[in-house]
Amino acid sequence: MNSQAEFQDRLLSLGLARVSEAAAIASAALIGRGDEKAADQAAVNAMRDQLNLLDIAGTVVIGEGERDEAPMLYIGEKVGTGKGPAVDIALDPLEGTTLTAKDMPNALTVIAMAPAGTLLHAPDVYMEKLAIGPGYAPGTVTLAMSPAERVQRLAAAKGGSARDITVCILERPRHEAMIAEVRATGAAIRLITDGDVAGIIHCAESAVTGIDMYMGSGGAPEGVLAAAALKCMGGQIYGQLLFRNDDERARARRAGITDLNRIYQRDDLVTADVIFAATGVTEGSILKGIRQEPGWIETETILMRSKTGSVRRMQYRAPVRG
Repeated sequence: MNSQAEFQDRLLSLGLARVSEAAAIASAALIGRGDEKAADQAAVNAMRDQLNLLDIAGTVVIGEGERDEAPMLYIGEKVGTGKGPAVDIALDPLEGTTLTAKDMPNALTVIAMAPAGTLLHAPDVYMEKLAIGPGYAPGTVTLAMSPAERVQRLAAAKGGSARDITVCILERPRHEAMIAEVRATGAAIRLITDGDVAGIIHCAESAVTGIDMYMGSGGAPEGVLAAAALKCMGGQIYGQLLFRNDDERARARRAGITDLNRIYQRDDLVTADVIFAATGVTEGSILKGIRQEPGWIETETILMRSKTGSVRRMQYRAPVRG
């Protein structure tokens, strides 16, 4: 009953969209209130409640942390009714807790679902990431290249110069040298304060977002979520785990990772068909933020399936109860 063959992505996709919407709606009252933890907890509670309504035997493989660190939606937690197919769940109930608390752009709720055993169980460590959108030959850019070489190679593949390239980078002190090297090529940089899942998704719709490439280090779990989105939309992502100490290496081994130096590509991070949903919380360049008016609330969700390459944008409008 719980075999991989029974993963019905089409039937499960709308349910996944409802999970994402519920988390976004739950966090709406906390937008701009300055309380990151409360916003995150509201999204976690709503996402968990909705997941438990789905006819799946789900396991959270990318979640809020290990069991002793997260009371809900922790890595390894079982969700769903237990009556359906066995599935892996990767989620970030509120990607951009700081963005939500400060009412800054591009906060999202994010979730992906795939057959059991097909999403990388990424430990909560850093990952060096590099992503571009669809339409380029494999190996157009790689992690082995310097930031400047990546820009030059992508510009050549695009048929232009470095000045035609815009790179998205997370604004952190650790990226200062990278930022300087990219700017020296003549390329533009869009710095983001948080939310690198959204940053990577930007690459898949460069004609809309103006972003050609993402590079830099961030959370490894977010790398898996971003890979799920790119598997649906098209594009390439490379990731390599980064370890600061022996405790983080041990965490990776507990997650079943044996080659600590491996460079993962998109289909290593997500090895089978996947469905992906994200709902805008604050206004963003990918999704509209939550709209509230007297008695009503409205959300926008992007729902994607890798099997068909379909991308749906869904508006949900409902009366506010309570």
